[in-house]
Amino acid sequence: MAEDAGASGSNNDGDGSSIKEQDRLLPIANVCRIMKQILHPNAKISKEAKETMQECVSEFISFVTGEASDKCKKERHKTVNGDDICSALATLGFDEYAPPLKRYLGKYRELEGDKAEANQDHNSNID
Repeated sequence: MAEDAGASGSNNDGDGSSIKEQDRLLPIANVCRIMKQILHPNAKISKEAKETMQECVSEFISFVTGEASDKCKKERHKTVNGDDICSALATLGFDEYAPPLKRYLGKYRELEGDKAEANQDHNSNID
């Protein structure tokens, strides 16, 4: 798949837009860090494996986001949110990933609510 991007490092989607490969793919350092967390401490990862995983995870994100975007268009809202991503995962057959992601989303929203509340308290004490 990485070969399909061409020697120029860009990807043409057929609509006249050109996306640089570095903008299309997740940073390889981030992908490697995640891969290393799973492996035995002495395990090594080949360059081919790193690049293959980089391509796969980037494609997966695009795939799920595209499905979520289609759902948003049908429902006439502009912002893709976490619930849309969870719904897209289920629609695409990744049902087992949706419940843990929904739990994470709930915790995230709870923390964000706590942060917003703390900022309001802080700002009201300044006035």
